[in-house]
Amino acid sequence: MGNFDHVFEQHVRDVYRPLLERLAEREFFPIAIHLSGPLLEWLEEHESGLLDRIARLAEGSRLELLLSGFYEPVLAALPREDRVEQIHWMRQAIKRRFGVEATGLWLTERVWEPELAADLAQAGVRYALVDDRHFLVSGFERERLHAPFWTESDGQRVALFPIDERLRYLIPFQPPAGTAAYLRELRARGARLAVFVDDGEKFGGWPGTKEWVYDRGWLTQFLDAMGALIAAGEIRLTTLATALAEVPSGGLAYLPTASYREMEGWALPPDAASRLARLEQDLGAERLAGPDGALVRGAHWRNFFVRYPESNRMHKKMQALSALCRRPAGGGGGGGPTPARRAIGRAQCNDAYWHGVFGGLYLPHLRHAIWHNLALAEGELRRGEPLAAERLDLDGDGFDEIWIHSAAFSSIISPRRGGAIEEYTRFDAGLNYVDVLTRRPEAYHELALQDAEHATAEASDGAPSIHDIEKRVRLERRPPVDREARAMCVDRILPGDLTLDSYASGDYEPVVSWAAVPLEPQIRTAAGAVEVTCRAPGLEKRLRFEPGGGLTVSYRWDPAAYPADAHFAPESSLAHPLEPRYAPQAEVWSFPVATVSKSERGLEETVQGQSLTPRWPVARAEARIEFSWTR
Repeated sequence: MGNFDHVFEQHVRDVYRPLLERLAEREFFPIAIHLSGPLLEWLEEHESGLLDRIARLAEGSRLELLLSGFYEPVLAALPREDRVEQIHWMRQAIKRRFGVEATGLWLTERVWEPELAADLAQAGVRYALVDDRHFLVSGFERERLHAPFWTESDGQRVALFPIDERLRYLIPFQPPAGTAAYLRELRARGARLAVFVDDGEKFGGWPGTKEWVYDRGWLTQFLDAMGALIAAGEIRLTTLATALAEVPSGGLAYLPTASYREMEGWALPPDAASRLARLEQDLGAERLAGPDGALVRGAHWRNFFVRYPESNRMHKKMQALSALCRRPAGGGGGGGPTPARRAIGRAQCNDAYWHGVFGGLYLPHLRHAIWHNLALAEGELRRGEPLAAERLDLDGDGFDEIWIHSAAFSSIISPRRGGAIEEYTRFDAGLNYVDVLTRRPEAYHELALQDAEHATAEASDGAPSIHDIEKRVRLERRPPVDREARAMCVDRILPGDLTLDSYASGDYEPVVSWAAVPLEPQIRTAAGAVEVTCRAPGLEKRLRFEPGGGLTVSYRWDPAAYPADAHFAPESSLAHPLEPRYAPQAEVWSFPVATVSKSERGLEETVQGQSLTPRWPVARAEARIEFSWTR
C-alpha cells in the first residue's frame, strides 16, 4: 500500500509479463503464483490483460493461485478475526477474478507462530509455505524436509511445505547447472519433493537481475536445463495441491515462532545485531551452513514494534480501531461498516512496519498510506461523535496515554514523555502530522563505516543477490542520531551559546529536557474543549483541543531556575505543513529531519519531515503555540 505507480509499471514491464511470457513459450507448467492484494488492485485498474492471461492459465490447471492476507499483512501480527477476514477477502478476489478456488497459502514474510494453524484452518486453508529453517530450528534434519508435514493448534490441522533455502540462493543467482546438480543429488538420496517459492521480483526487479535473467540468458539456460531433466524423467513439475496428494507425509511438526534467517537478524537492535554478526563470523561459513547454523538465531518479527515505536504506534492504533469497528455499536453486527473494515485492512499491509534490505518503515510514503487508511477508518467510525478524552495504555508499554478524539480529528498525548504529542491526525485530510521517524543508529551504519578495502566485490560467475549488495554498502561519516524520540511539543531549555548546526545534528546537551520526564496529567472539559494540564518541577504545560482539531499549547516556567542567556525551546517534528503561531513572537529554528537507511540500491538519505523549534528567552516566563490546519 502506498507504492508509486511507476514502481508497479516497471515491475510489470521488466518482471511479471516477461517471466510469464517465457514460461508460457516453453510450456514450463504447472507453477504456483501469489499476487498480493495491492498488486491485484493495481493490475485490475492498469493492466487487466495480464490478469486475463493468468486466468486462462489457471483455468487450464497450468497455474495454481495461492491465498494470503489480501492486503499482504503479516498474519501473526493481526487480531485473530482479522486474519481470517484478510484470507477471506483474498479467496473472494481469486474466485471472482480467476474463477478458481484457492486452498494453499503464501505466508507473508514467512512469519510463523504456532497459533496460526487454527486460524488458517478456519479460513479454509489446507496447506501453507514456510522456510525449511522453521523446521531446522526445531531440530529436524535437513534431509527429512522434502515432504509436506502436518501441524495443528486447537485441534485444527494444516499442512506445511518447507521451502528449500538452497534453491532460494541458487535461483536465479547462480548458473542453472548448479540447480540441476542439486536436484540430481536430491533424487539420488531418494527425496521425493523439492519446493522453490520466492519473490518474483528476483527475476528482473532487483538490481542487476534484469540483465542477468534476460539479457545474459540465465532464464533461457535455466529452462533448457530443467527441460532436459524433465525429458529424462528425472523431475516433473507439480502444483502444491498435487504434491500434497501424492507425496507421503513427513509426519507431525510443531514449529516455533520463526521467520527467515535474515529477517531474524534485522529484527535485533543494533548492538545485538552486531554481536550476532561477530558470532557468525567466529563460527565460520562452513559451520553455519551445517546443522548448528539453524540454532544461531536473531529475534522474531514482532521485535520491530520494540525497536521502532513509530511502527508500534501504527500497529496498536490499527488494533484499537479494529476492535472499535467490531463492536456491535460500530455497525454491521460486530463487523463494522465495510469502508472502515477495508481501510483497516489496508492499514495492515506489512511493508511500512519494518525494514531489512528495502526501505520499508523508513519510506514516508509507505507510512503515510498506513496513517491515511487509519484516518479514513477512524473518521468513518467517529462520524457525529463529540469531543472526548480517554486515558489508556494504547501502545501496550505499561504507561498510559491520553487519546483525544472527535468527529474531525484524533490525537495521542504521552504524559511519560513530558506531555509530548505522538499523533495528531486530521480525518478529512487523511494525515497524521506527527508521522516523523526518529534518527537512530543502525547496525549497518557501523558496517558501512568499515575500511573501503572490505567493499571490494568478490568475483562471481553469477549475479549478486540482494544480500550480497547489502554487505557492500559504505558510509563516509556516521549519520546524525536524535537525543530523544521525535514528536510534537518536546520541551527543553537550551543553552544560550548553542548553534543551529549543533542542535540539528543532535550533538548538544540541553540545560533541561522534559522529553523523558513523566508528568501527571489533569484532564477536564471546559467551554466545549478538552484541556490536558501537565506539571513538573519548573514547568506547567496546558494543551487545549477544540472539537474541530485546533490545538493551543500554553507554557509557564520559572526563569529563575535557569541561566539568564538560556532559551525555552519546545520542538515539534512535522511530517506535513502546519501553521503554528507563536505568542510572543520567537526566533524559530528549522531543519529537515533526514535518515540514512538501506534500500535495494545501497544506502539512501530520506527526509522524514521538518523540525520547528521556537526559542524564547527564559526571562519571558510564559509562551503559547497555536496549531491550525493547512488547507
